[in-house]
Amino acid sequence: MRWSRSLIPTLKETPAEAENKSHVLMLRAGMIRKLGSGTYSYLPLGQRTLNKITAIVREEMDAAGALEVLMPALWPAEIMARSGRLEVFGDDLIRFTDRHGRQGVLAPTHEEVITALVRDNVASYRQLPLNLYQIQTKFRDEVRPRFGVLRTREFIMKDAYSFHADQESLEETYRDMHDAYCRIFERCGLDYVVVEAESGAMGGARSEEFMVSSSVGDDLYLECAACGYAANAERAEVGAPPSAAERKADPQLREVPTPGASTVAQVGGMLGVAPEQIIKTLIYRADGRPVAALVRGDHELNEAKLARALGAKSVEAADAETVESATGAPVGFAGPVGLEGIEMVADPAVLRIENGVTGANRAEAHLVGVVPGRDFQPGRIEDIHTASDGDPCPRCGEAMKLSHGIEVGHVFQLGTKYSKLLNATFLDASGRERPYVMGCYGIGVNRIAAAAVEQLADERGIVWPPAIAPYEVVVVPLDMSDEKIVAAAEEAYEALRQVGADVILDDRRDRPGVKFKDADLIGFPLRVVVGKGYLKSGELELQVRRDGSQSDVPPGELGGRVRAMLEQLVRLLDPPEV
Repeated sequence: MRWSRSLIPTLKETPAEAENKSHVLMLRAGMIRKLGSGTYSYLPLGQRTLNKITAIVREEMDAAGALEVLMPALWPAEIMARSGRLEVFGDDLIRFTDRHGRQGVLAPTHEEVITALVRDNVASYRQLPLNLYQIQTKFRDEVRPRFGVLRTREFIMKDAYSFHADQESLEETYRDMHDAYCRIFERCGLDYVVVEAESGAMGGARSEEFMVSSSVGDDLYLECAACGYAANAERAEVGAPPSAAERKADPQLREVPTPGASTVAQVGGMLGVAPEQIIKTLIYRADGRPVAALVRGDHELNEAKLARALGAKSVEAADAETVESATGAPVGFAGPVGLEGIEMVADPAVLRIENGVTGANRAEAHLVGVVPGRDFQPGRIEDIHTASDGDPCPRCGEAMKLSHGIEVGHVFQLGTKYSKLLNATFLDASGRERPYVMGCYGIGVNRIAAAAVEQLADERGIVWPPAIAPYEVVVVPLDMSDEKIVAAAEEAYEALRQVGADVILDDRRDRPGVKFKDADLIGFPLRVVVGKGYLKSGELELQVRRDGSQSDVPPGELGGRVRAMLEQLVRLLDPPEV
């Protein structure tokens, strides 16, 4: 490709709308342009990168035995109503009414449609297992689209769905998909970590996320450097806190007035106590019944953990009327001491508090000198707080590190959730009708591109891994008015094309500084410079974007040298073996 025949509208200045590194650089490099809130056009360079990512995804999915299909993105709303996910997705769904008054939605993901498709076309265990995938645009009405193409209202996703006769078969495909995802992200040049995760609106039991560490990542995960345990903050377990030392004193339990103080900050300020001394008593509804959840004042209750601990399908914060009915006090003054007629679940960290403060179950009052085990005894002790930086690892007890991450992939074991809801069954070997056991596997294609920019860019611009760079090599003639330089550049361009290199020739009549800055900004892995040095020595200058190194190469050796250097760059970007 010749630069003069492409569309590469680079920008010198940072656009006012840009929020983060990948957003800034993809706009400035002429890869994307914003149309509206959370919607972007991909220009030729951006589309080339997306094409390369999807090619890698296809190769690995096909190699793992998955079959590609394409399903509609426009659905009748009733199919999501049957699965119950109209309510689960809520306002995130983009809904519409067609000219006939029928309700429709734009696909956020495809569990319902694929389940119905297989239900109507696969009848016997002999046709299983079956793994189908597609690469397609999805739609979600994000409250706050941001960070360029990292969080948008429409996005490109590879989603796969597997169907099985039993759990053992699902486990095998799940492992295959996990391994295929590792190969995909490694080939794309990403340094990633696999973390245990919550299934969320997808449902099912086991799931794992593939995270790329980034300060702008929407997700939080905890990782233990000592043993390798890693989990999403929503899912992360917390190891047992250090054994409580013998109490130095036996504090006196007493009630104190706390007018107007109902939050941890207000109570702590009024009584002069640290948040970790305060016991928060939070009243929730678990499948409709009220429960009391106890966590330390500096910890956040994890609703997913609470639901698992109680075996509840749903948990939600109780309204003010329920709180007062259960505790006898308004919101902000509940406490475990004397609380009766309600199930009480306490986080283990609560039991280590020696001289605590908690609500008195009376308006405008708190108790001080509270000792767990002496003044109250919870019915259950469960890990129910959201793990935080420094919490002990549940496997080895070492301190865990909290990091921000970009989720680029997610694999789920769905079980029979959707097959049962949509009456999708097959006949087993004995002729019995049984629901499919299902798995689901998603990859954010445009997120891979943005994550690579976030992770690898430097102060000069993007540094693309060769496998997903819009072009692997740029040939830069520095003086388009010099026939010898132009001829040498043309020969280099053709030589690289002959060896299969993905190359662009910068044939613009611009100053060398403009060409160099654009090449750095866009991030082509290799740059071949043809200038006055070539006229003197007869050798071309080969530069590496990643580290700025350069070497002189005879024209006849250029193709072989470039291929070898691209392979070397791929090895340098490979994540280290564990």
